[in-house]
Amino acid sequence: MRIILLVDMDYFFAACEELRHPEYMGKPLVVGADPKGGSGRGVVSTCNYAARKFGIHSAMPISMAYRLKKDAIFVPVDYNYYEKMSNQVMQVIKSYSTKFEQVSIDEAFADISAKVEDYAKAVEYAKSLKEKIKAETGLPCSIGISSNKLMAKMACEAGKPDGIKLVKQEDAAKFLSPLPVGKLYGVGNKTKERLESMGFKTIGGLAKANVANLVGTFGVWGAELHKSANGIGDDVIVENYEIKSIGRERTFETDTIDQDKIVAMLKSISSEVYDDVKRQGVSFKTVTIKIRYHDFTEYLKSRSLGHYSDEPGEIIDNALKLFYAFAEKGKRIRKIGVRVSSFSKRQGQRRIGEFTSA
Repeated sequence: MRIILLVDMDYFFAACEELRHPEYMGKPLVVGADPKGGSGRGVVSTCNYAARKFGIHSAMPISMAYRLKKDAIFVPVDYNYYEKMSNQVMQVIKSYSTKFEQVSIDEAFADISAKVEDYAKAVEYAKSLKEKIKAETGLPCSIGISSNKLMAKMACEAGKPDGIKLVKQEDAAKFLSPLPVGKLYGVGNKTKERLESMGFKTIGGLAKANVANLVGTFGVWGAELHKSANGIGDDVIVENYEIKSIGRERTFETDTIDQDKIVAMLKSISSEVYDDVKRQGVSFKTVTIKIRYHDFTEYLKSRSLGHYSDEPGEIIDNALKLFYAFAEKGKRIRKIGVRVSSFSKRQGQRRIGEFTSA
């Protein structure tokens, strides 16, 4: 019998801040861009549950978060600190796993099939792991337990915050059936809207759908949606996960056409990206810039170097070349980003988000 855990650190960035600032505990805490008295242009990276009670959530404009709770505690993102804490957490999870797959800075799958005999033992094992993470790092987490990665993820979501949830393979359909279709893992807002327009309000309804109709609307993704709605998912733990890209992006305080300001921002972002490349111990072959204009149109432009590099100058020079070649003259820019990809793998690498905002 396959038994998979999904360990998800609760409100991770905010929990890390509470750890080093105990005085923040129990108070609304928002990690993200500077709200600047309600005129800030960035977004919320994460927030604690005290802040969520006021309607604040991840990816919300920081200005809106400020309007919802002006006296909340607002702190900047500290990626280096969070990665340090993540490494400690992942080492604990790995020590409890036969196979281990880190999927983000604060989430990992663990195959414990060889560690426990049945689901009852799995729950006890998860409790031990949860306690170990708390003892070693001081951080809270939630754990989902099931027979595949999809259901472990869905169980974990149901167990939040700071809980453990088991969904046995034979109970998957019953567990999923009443949930809104938008709760199905992998269903974004656009897919949710299309499914609802087709009459699918619950996951149970989607599970009973005609697969051919779904494929006709969504292509091969339609068949995957049907499988997921029936609790069928992948149980293969990918131990050698490779990072796809490393990047940063920043939002200007006001939309701008000032090239000196834009170039300075590109250089600053490129320097941050290089720091991540150095920490990851990888070389890159592709540089990409991302431009979001004042009207929210957005473009990605990439340049292949034709060789692997770990030089900071290669990032900055190529980011600037892409900007000068492709930016629309006279059009105000709201946000700009730099990303590198097509890596040469080295030992000891860790993974980081494709783009992280502040």
